[in-house]
Amino acid sequence: MTSSRSRRAARLGGAALAAALLTATQATTALAAPGNPGEPRYSAGAPSLGDPYFPDQGNGGYDVRHYDVTFTYDPATKVMDATTVITAVATQDLDRFDLDFRGPQITSLKVGKHPAAYRRDGQELVVTPRPKLKTGEAFTVTVTYAGTPPVVTDPDGSIEGWVPTDDGAFVPGEPQGAPAWLPANDSPADKATFTFRATVPEGVTVVGNGRLVSTTTANGKTTFVWDSAEPMATYLATVTLGNFVVNETTTPGGIPVYTAVDPRLVTQSAAAVARIPDILDYFSSIFGPYPFNQAGAVIDRAPDVGYALESQTKPIFSSAPGVGTMAHELAHQWYGDSVSVGKWSDIWLNEGFATYATWLWTEHTGGATAQQTFNGSGNYGRAATSSFWQIVTADPGPEDMFGNVPYNRGAMTLHALRGKIGDAAFFTLIKDWASRQRYGNASTADFIRAAEEVSGMDLKAFFDVWLFQKGKPVSW
Repeated sequence: MTSSRSRRAARLGGAALAAALLTATQATTALAAPGNPGEPRYSAGAPSLGDPYFPDQGNGGYDVRHYDVTFTYDPATKVMDATTVITAVATQDLDRFDLDFRGPQITSLKVGKHPAAYRRDGQELVVTPRPKLKTGEAFTVTVTYAGTPPVVTDPDGSIEGWVPTDDGAFVPGEPQGAPAWLPANDSPADKATFTFRATVPEGVTVVGNGRLVSTTTANGKTTFVWDSAEPMATYLATVTLGNFVVNETTTPGGIPVYTAVDPRLVTQSAAAVARIPDILDYFSSIFGPYPFNQAGAVIDRAPDVGYALESQTKPIFSSAPGVGTMAHELAHQWYGDSVSVGKWSDIWLNEGFATYATWLWTEHTGGATAQQTFNGSGNYGRAATSSFWQIVTADPGPEDMFGNVPYNRGAMTLHALRGKIGDAAFFTLIKDWASRQRYGNASTADFIRAAEEVSGMDLKAFFDVWLFQKGKPVSW
């Protein structure tokens, strides 16, 4: 994510995931009757995965595999009619589970073929399935709803969710906006694949994640089908829609690129859009292969938003971006989208990497070197008395998670690490990080272990100074 202020003034796959979910639900797991060993031990899935920044976010007891979202939306009335089908697998014996949903009024809900009892409590959608669900059982949840999706306000004052524009809607989801229009397990730790089937008035374009499967127009309406085949965190999902000039091309390295630009922003965006192929191919050379089946960008006019977001395969921009902003969001496709955090306090792993990638791009194209940017007045050149040094990089808090510290000090941490372990080890590390953690979730502790493994060095003191302590580092 990027913005001119950062965001403040306007704004696991596999066994590891299963273990995290089971840990989160241990507190609610009931014991079997002593005389019935091996019998199901039904209990409620946890209503949270325990993220300290967003304690209501995420749910335990199941692992989502796929979301199939079908909706119609009319920009004139701002009304959505939608059905979301969630395919999941129970990770415990369930007699109740939660979804995250802030969206419009629900008209029906089924688990499998059977209507299920449900109630809403804030963002929690509490579902009671009948029959109950056993550990390892695959099941579907079908939620039908209609109304106007809400705009969500974050702790830093920025907005997200379903943000109406003068010709459609701008749809960012980080860190808690997806449930505005999508019932979900809204945690970056539970990735899934997605299919979107969006019907809008003819002349409106819908841009979603992944690959455009089909476009069909009839009776004054157009249906767009988008498919995201690689696992994706819910906050990265988008179906931004409006009046766009669409262009499809391919990078010299063979990456398909789909761009959609508001006609009013074509001229202002031209320089950034033109560099997308070069940026992607350069990052592929230093980070490893591009992780998805398509790349692109959506440049919209959403003046109330004021930031860009790295929505998977299609970063979305609320205004015309510069080349540096475009590079930042494209770098997130490796760091943030393919390799995602499991908890929000580790946000520096997303934003520090994307910011440092922008420094590398700037140097690659003849601008300031990464060392010059590191030394600059907005980075290490800040006075030791600056408040910039009084926030912990690896735990900035929900109000500062999109401020300068995770971005700039995160990037500085990486550049200082590069100096500490040398170029060969550093570039091996960041490429290996993208490869080994591909489509998964990783933590700060995981990155420290990886850095020590690649470098063969004890880096505890280094990371303590840069990530876990307040104050301007003076030696490392």
